[in-house]
Amino acid sequence: MVISDTHDNIDKVKKAVEEAKKRNVNVIFHCGDIIAPFVIPHFKDFKLYGVFGNNDGEWLFMREKAGDAIKKGPREEKVDGKMVAFMHEPFLLDAIVKSQMYDYVFYGHTHELDIRKEGKTLVINPGEACGCLTGKSTVVFLNPETGEYEVLEI
Repeated sequence: MVISDTHDNIDKVKKAVEEAKKRNVNVIFHCGDIIAPFVIPHFKDFKLYGVFGNNDGEWLFMREKAGDAIKKGPREEKVDGKMVAFMHEPFLLDAIVKSQMYDYVFYGHTHELDIRKEGKTLVINPGEACGCLTGKSTVVFLNPETGEYEVLEI
Protein backbone atom coordinates (compact mmCIF):
# COMPACT_ATOMS: atom_id res chain seq x y z
CA MET A 1 0.00 0.00 0.00
CA VAL A 2 1.16 3.51 -0.76
CA ILE A 3 -0.11 6.19 1.62
CA SER A 4 0.81 9.80 2.26
CA ASP A 5 -0.20 12.89 4.16
CA THR A 6 -2.04 11.19 7.00
CA HIS A 7 -1.69 14.34 9.14
CA ASP A 8 -2.64 12.59 12.40
CA ASN A 9 -6.05 11.49 11.09
CA ILE A 10 -6.17 8.29 13.14
CA ASP A 11 -9.62 7.29 11.86
CA LYS A 12 -8.38 7.30 8.26
CA VAL A 13 -5.16 5.52 9.22
CA LYS A 14 -7.18 2.79 10.95
CA LYS A 15 -9.40 2.38 7.88
CA ALA A 16 -6.39 2.14 5.57
CA VAL A 17 -4.69 -0.40 7.83
CA GLU A 18 -7.87 -2.50 8.14
CA GLU A 19 -8.18 -2.59 4.36
CA ALA A 20 -4.50 -3.49 4.00
CA LYS A 21 -4.97 -6.41 6.40
CA LYS A 22 -8.01 -7.64 4.45
CA ARG A 23 -5.89 -7.62 1.29
CA ASN A 24 -2.95 -9.40 2.95
CA VAL A 25 -0.63 -6.47 2.35
CA ASN A 26 2.87 -6.97 3.76
CA VAL A 27 4.54 -3.68 2.88
CA ILE A 28 3.44 -0.07 3.36
CA PHE A 29 5.19 2.92 1.87
CA HIS A 30 4.38 6.16 3.70
CA CYS A 31 5.36 9.23 1.70
CA GLY A 32 5.51 11.65 4.62
CA ASP A 33 3.53 14.02 6.80
CA ILE A 34 2.68 11.42 9.37
CA ILE A 35 2.97 14.35 11.83
CA ALA A 36 3.20 12.79 15.31
CA PRO A 37 4.75 9.62 16.75
CA PHE A 38 1.44 8.26 18.06
CA VAL A 39 0.46 7.35 14.47
CA ILE A 40 3.41 4.95 14.02
CA PRO A 41 2.07 2.02 16.12
CA HIS A 42 -0.88 1.65 13.74
CA PHE A 43 1.56 0.35 11.10
CA LYS A 44 3.19 -2.24 13.42
CA ASP A 45 1.84 -5.28 11.55
CA PHE A 46 3.57 -4.31 8.29
CA LYS A 47 7.02 -3.76 6.89
CA LEU A 48 7.02 0.03 6.86
CA TYR A 49 9.15 2.20 4.59
CA GLY A 50 8.64 5.89 5.23
CA VAL A 51 10.08 9.32 4.69
CA PHE A 52 9.72 12.44 6.78
CA GLY A 53 7.52 15.18 5.37
CA ASN A 54 7.77 18.93 5.73
CA ASN A 55 5.15 18.96 8.51
CA ASP A 56 6.49 16.03 10.52
CA GLY A 57 7.45 16.93 14.07
CA GLU A 58 9.30 15.13 16.79
CA TRP A 59 11.67 13.37 14.41
CA LEU A 60 13.64 11.85 17.27
CA PHE A 61 10.59 10.30 18.93
CA MET A 62 9.25 9.16 15.55
CA ARG A 63 12.58 7.42 14.90
CA GLU A 64 12.38 5.90 18.37
CA LYS A 65 8.92 4.49 17.56
CA ALA A 66 9.72 3.44 13.97
CA GLY A 67 13.43 2.67 14.07
CA ASP A 68 15.01 2.88 10.64
CA ALA A 69 11.63 2.51 8.92
CA ILE A 70 11.34 6.28 8.54
CA LYS A 71 14.21 8.32 7.16
CA LYS A 72 14.84 11.57 5.42
CA GLY A 73 14.04 11.31 1.73
CA PRO A 74 14.37 10.87 -1.08
CA ARG A 75 15.34 7.28 -0.55
CA GLU A 76 15.45 4.04 -2.48
CA GLU A 77 14.78 0.42 -1.60
CA LYS A 78 14.76 -2.85 -3.45
CA VAL A 79 11.54 -4.63 -2.49
CA ASP A 80 10.37 -7.91 -4.00
CA GLY A 81 12.97 -7.53 -6.72
CA LYS A 82 11.71 -4.09 -7.75
CA MET A 83 13.60 -0.83 -7.37
CA VAL A 84 11.54 1.81 -5.59
CA ALA A 85 12.35 5.49 -5.05
CA PHE A 86 10.15 7.49 -2.71
CA MET A 87 10.04 10.94 -1.23
CA HIS A 88 7.67 13.48 0.27
CA GLU A 89 8.28 16.69 -1.63
CA PRO A 90 8.74 16.10 -5.35
CA PHE A 91 11.91 18.21 -5.69
CA LEU A 92 13.83 15.57 -7.65
CA LEU A 93 10.82 13.74 -9.04
CA ASP A 94 11.34 14.52 -12.72
CA ALA A 95 15.05 13.65 -12.68
CA ILE A 96 14.43 10.42 -10.78
CA VAL A 97 11.68 9.35 -13.17
CA LYS A 98 13.69 10.30 -16.25
CA SER A 99 16.61 8.21 -15.02
CA GLN A 100 14.51 5.07 -15.62
CA MET A 101 16.44 3.41 -12.78
CA TYR A 102 13.27 2.60 -10.85
CA ASP A 103 10.28 0.40 -11.39
CA TYR A 104 8.21 2.56 -9.03
CA VAL A 105 8.47 6.14 -7.79
CA PHE A 106 6.20 7.29 -4.96
CA TYR A 107 5.76 10.79 -3.58
CA GLY A 108 3.36 12.89 -1.51
CA HIS A 109 3.15 16.53 -0.38
CA THR A 110 0.78 17.86 -3.06
CA HIS A 111 -2.29 16.09 -1.63
CA GLU A 112 -3.28 15.35 -5.23
CA LEU A 113 -3.69 11.88 -6.69
CA ASP A 114 -1.23 11.31 -9.54
CA ILE A 115 -0.67 7.97 -11.23
CA ARG A 116 1.17 7.75 -14.52
CA LYS A 117 3.55 5.53 -16.41
CA GLU A 118 6.71 7.06 -17.86
CA GLY A 119 8.79 4.53 -19.72
CA LYS A 120 9.22 1.57 -17.39
CA THR A 121 8.50 3.65 -14.29
CA LEU A 122 5.11 3.79 -12.59
CA VAL A 123 4.77 7.08 -10.69
CA ILE A 124 2.29 7.22 -7.81
CA ASN A 125 1.19 10.00 -5.53
CA PRO A 126 -1.61 8.38 -3.52
CA GLY A 127 -3.19 11.74 -2.72
CA GLU A 128 -3.99 12.57 0.85
CA ALA A 129 -5.12 10.00 3.36
CA CYS A 130 -6.28 12.72 5.75
CA GLY A 131 -8.84 14.27 3.41
CA CYS A 132 -8.13 17.74 4.78
CA LEU A 133 -7.51 19.67 1.55
CA THR A 134 -9.37 17.84 -1.19
CA GLY A 135 -12.10 16.24 0.88
CA LYS A 136 -11.03 12.85 -0.51
CA SER A 137 -9.04 10.37 1.55
CA THR A 138 -7.19 8.03 -0.79
CA VAL A 139 -4.57 5.29 -0.70
CA VAL A 140 -3.21 3.13 -3.49
CA PHE A 141 -2.91 -0.64 -3.41
CA LEU A 142 -0.22 -1.88 -5.76
CA ASN A 143 0.64 -5.37 -6.90
CA PRO A 144 4.42 -5.00 -7.30
CA GLU A 145 4.73 -8.04 -9.53
CA THR A 146 2.21 -6.93 -12.15
CA GLY A 147 2.13 -3.17 -11.66
CA GLU A 148 -1.64 -3.30 -11.33
CA TYR A 149 -3.02 -0.79 -8.86
CA GLU A 150 -6.25 0.29 -7.26
CA VAL A 151 -7.10 3.68 -5.81
CA LEU A 152 -9.28 3.31 -2.73
CA GLU A 153 -11.15 6.10 -1.04
CA ILE A 154 -11.13 5.40 2.69
